[in-house]
Amino acid sequence: MTSAAGVRATARITAAPDGRGATALPLLTGEGPLAVRRTRAAGPEARVLLVGAMSGPLGGDHFTVDADVRGGARLHIGSAAATLALPGQSKQPARYDVRLTVADGASLRWLPEQLISARDSELHVTTRAELAPGARLVLREEQVFGRSGEAPGTLTSRLTVRLAGRTLLDQELACGPGAPGGWDGPAGLAGHRALGQLVLVRPEFAHAMPEAGPLGDHGAVMPLAGPAVLVTVVAPDARQVRRDLDAALHRLA
Repeated sequence: MTSAAGVRATARITAAPDGRGATALPLLTGEGPLAVRRTRAAGPEARVLLVGAMSGPLGGDHFTVDADVRGGARLHIGSAAATLALPGQSKQPARYDVRLTVADGASLRWLPEQLISARDSELHVTTRAELAPGARLVLREEQVFGRSGEAPGTLTSRLTVRLAGRTLLDQELACGPGAPGGWDGPAGLAGHRALGQLVLVRPEFAHAMPEAGPLGDHGAVMPLAGPAVLVTVVAPDARQVRRDLDAALHRLA
């Protein structure tokens, strides 16, 4: 849907066991710039790609992704390309909301490509994952502040992960023009232009939690208050961020 304020678009995905040991997708819909495509499954795991059919989000746009993984299902969600936040005719900020629900005994891997905050853009991102006891989650976020050789736009990102109604992680990041002072200082990005985070929630962590510590030269591993781990990487470029997060995922998953 398009209005004077911008484009409104929602993608909805529901995954459920198909009764034969694999995962069905009884609901798979997208609109406007949020096209949704099923790709080849990997064993019992269904795989879905978000395909950007238009540029954006632009100023004033509001995109929403709503994914529900029911008990016993396994779902992998990725994206066909990076998301590029751009300025638009509207002076209102763009919004991108992600809502993830994972039932007991279900597994979700949310692994989209990078979000690039282009100069003069303003984007507010919220990602909220609600997990039942026994749910499994791999969630990756990667953000690049400015395209090559340009200043970043303004990006505000909030990530919340809850397990059985209890908050495991609730944090907000603000970078770019208008963000609180210090975002690019020694306690923030320290001059780097790429940031990545990986959240892993696994029931096994209740009995064998990975230890806190550094991850190479650019990252750190931090256990959360629950069967979960947060990996954070701040690096000069997106390629280094992806390498470090992939290494962490291989080691911890």
